[in-house]
Amino acid sequence: MVVTRNIVLLLLSITFVAPIVLYTDRFGTFKYPFAEQEFIDAVTAFVSAADSGHLNLLPQETSTVFKEPIGLVYTEDAANTKNLLHGLHFAKPGEHVSARVLSATKDEGQTKGENPIKLVTDGINQGNQNSYLVKADITGDSVNGEDAIDVDDNDGKLAKSSDASDLASETMDTKQEQQHIKSSSQVTQKGSKLSEADKHIDQTPPDARVRYLKDQLIQVRVYLSLQAVRNNPHLTRELRLRVKEVSRTLGDASKDSDLPRNANERMKAMEQTLMKGRQIQNDCAAAVKKLRAMLHSTEEQLHVHKKQTLFLTQLTAKTLPKGLHCLPLRLTTEYYSLNTSQQQLPNQQKLENPRLYHYAIFSDNILATAVVVNSTVAHAKDTSNHVFHIVTDRLNYAAMRMWFLVNPPKKATIQVQNIEDFTWLNSSYSPVLKQLGSPSMVDFYFKTHRASSDSNLKFRNPKYLSILNHLRFYLPEIFPKLNKVLFLDDDIVVQKDLTGLWSIDLKGNVNGAVETCGERFHRFDRYLNFSNPHIAKNFDPRACGWAYGMNVFDLVQWKRQNITEVYHNWQKLNHDRQLWKLGTLPPGLITFWKRTFQLNRSWHVLGLGYNPNINQKEIERAAVIHYNGNMKPWLEISFPKFRGYWTKYVDYDLVYLRECNINP
Repeated sequence: MVVTRNIVLLLLSITFVAPIVLYTDRFGTFKYPFAEQEFIDAVTAFVSAADSGHLNLLPQETSTVFKEPIGLVYTEDAANTKNLLHGLHFAKPGEHVSARVLSATKDEGQTKGENPIKLVTDGINQGNQNSYLVKADITGDSVNGEDAIDVDDNDGKLAKSSDASDLASETMDTKQEQQHIKSSSQVTQKGSKLSEADKHIDQTPPDARVRYLKDQLIQVRVYLSLQAVRNNPHLTRELRLRVKEVSRTLGDASKDSDLPRNANERMKAMEQTLMKGRQIQNDCAAAVKKLRAMLHSTEEQLHVHKKQTLFLTQLTAKTLPKGLHCLPLRLTTEYYSLNTSQQQLPNQQKLENPRLYHYAIFSDNILATAVVVNSTVAHAKDTSNHVFHIVTDRLNYAAMRMWFLVNPPKKATIQVQNIEDFTWLNSSYSPVLKQLGSPSMVDFYFKTHRASSDSNLKFRNPKYLSILNHLRFYLPEIFPKLNKVLFLDDDIVVQKDLTGLWSIDLKGNVNGAVETCGERFHRFDRYLNFSNPHIAKNFDPRACGWAYGMNVFDLVQWKRQNITEVYHNWQKLNHDRQLWKLGTLPPGLITFWKRTFQLNRSWHVLGLGYNPNINQKEIERAAVIHYNGNMKPWLEISFPKFRGYWTKYVDYDLVYLRECNINP
């Protein structure tokens, strides 16, 4: 029995060592992690132990060692040998090695379970020692099942002839070359993709350093608010010094290119100082608490500043510049120095001719009215057919007349009327006039404690107190002999000939206007109170609004449909401002509900007084551009890029404008 056991162990030892001995020339090209002599000594000791019967390998242990061999990859490419060896893993004595090597796998990565020793021995070429063992490369390709040669597991003998071994070796060589070429191409493709990704990542924002410097300032303020840092006077002085340096470096810079050359040095110096602060203050909870307090305080300050900005913007919009106050005073003085005959405007016989093109402008702003007239006349084909009816208040009546006496608009006809002369317009006839003069309305505008309670300050603009703003609802009374009138606001600029508007068939409607559904807030529910039953049962909250500022009014249909009375009825219902706030657009939407004809959008473009993002091409194509909003073109708060459309119709060399220091 002892002899038989020793023979079996010897055969097993030979079977284990045989592949290593056969491939000695291959191993010679590698640098092992242990000395060659140590390896030979270890093998010799192993064989001696087997011969002497002291090596006891259980069948289960033997099977495990043979099924999970050490992961070695062989290749002919000597240049890659060193790199491949970095991935080699030699099992330590007693270590259970688990590796999917020297075994063929399917494309899905499933192991076919072939005996690795058989794969080695079946690949032996008796006449040539240069056959290879192939393992799947890093691209995920695996050895094809046809290249794995089976052997008999029971006796361990060769199952294929030497010819078959040669053929298998050549096939494996060819496949490895193909895999090498494929791997190289894939690596190249991956490299190019990674390069593109790196380029994309390298595209840093143009204000990266500016943001970082601002973040550093925030960190410094946090540290300066912490007790541990305040107790260190030296660090406190250094932090404050860094704040001054970085603040001067930042200045008004909005992008990195605006920063001075020493920005990087200041940034590094600040970082070093912040590191000192981190070393002193290690209590993160205190820092977090302080940051939350600062965030809350900042949000409150932001809210206050927003309210202040809104108030100041509204105040600026209500206030005329000093030059525009000076202008009517100078013109009024000149007007009353003229005799009666010199005060008369020419061509007054055309005022009631219905065959001409009539415009209605209601304004107390002389310069704005002049721009409307000048821009309209500049694009008219025959200026003699255009008649401008201007209605203003008593304070500006003389000045308005004097302006057009001195600056006649070519052959166009100008009429200037004083609203005080409209004796029919009184509180007994007009409900809105009665409301505007009521104590509650005056209190609504001039009591500051009440004004602060209203979130929408724009409805508190005193222009709504002026009856000039409501004259548009009395056009048939003002022009009893005219059939059609084009109403123009004083904050518009005409860029094309408008005569085509008189030939548009309004199809029985009273008002011709451009709809504003494209605007996110120009729908009925943004102007009217739909919680009120009078509004809810009569109107659609999602109905499209339309624009005031350039409107064609058919006065014949107006009289036929008794529009003024409709307006009066709704004004009476809104005596307590429960249907809408103030202004003329909400009552206009109600009065002309289902009586408005939609004009092409190119006739009228709005928003130049509040929206800086209007498309430039849309502005250029428009017949009329409208500066609705607070940023009027005659105010300093207007958008500079839109101001030029207005200023080009003002002659700033006129003596009155120079004397009042009115500049573009």
